[in-house]
Amino acid sequence: MRIYKKAYWLLFLIGSVVLIANLVFLFYPFHIAVQLALAFISIIFYAFIISFFRIPKRIVIPDENLVYSPADGKVVAIEEVFEDEFLKTNCKKISVFMSVFNVHQNRVPVSGRVIYSTHHPGKYLVACHPKSSLKNERNTVVIETSGGQQVLIRQIAGLVVRRIICNLKVGDIVKQGEELGFIMFGSRIDVFLPLPMKIPIRLNEKVKGNITELGHF
Repeated sequence: MRIYKKAYWLLFLIGSVVLIANLVFLFYPFHIAVQLALAFISIIFYAFIISFFRIPKRIVIPDENLVYSPADGKVVAIEEVFEDEFLKTNCKKISVFMSVFNVHQNRVPVSGRVIYSTHHPGKYLVACHPKSSLKNERNTVVIETSGGQQVLIRQIAGLVVRRIICNLKVGDIVKQGEELGFIMFGSRIDVFLPLPMKIPIRLNEKVKGNITELGHF
């Protein structure tokens, strides 16, 4: 287990605020029980913030016939749709909602070459809202496998912090299990898979990044 390195500055900032707040609590004429309660709450809060940026160690077994989940969370949609941003064809869309308790690192679901990567500004609806896929701030990446299949991954910002980090750019050669990016504090990720595609998961199923299989080519 490690901490997401790009979050160090934020953890330092929040930790400084927590420390200053506890010093104020210490010297303010509160009852000792109140001071201890406030200190305990602030420590629990900071521990939760740290846990949000955790990156668990995952052993990935590469398989060019599988599409792994790019994120931890719950499957909130499995449907056939027309993808009109890049693929311009009917696809199987699988949406994974990440609550604030899930790991928020996003991982590369298939090996291949990045052929498209674009950021879209937008609104900040609750990430589990069906229209968030098209209206919220989002980042879209398309990876083409060695077999010519194109998989579109869309990172969607949530209601709270609203920041998307994507590490991939056009031309990158990527492998299953590598870091795709990070979305902060409650968000959603949509995966558009080519047809025909065998889907082994079900609606409302809990999934884990690069462990749970979303589809079979």
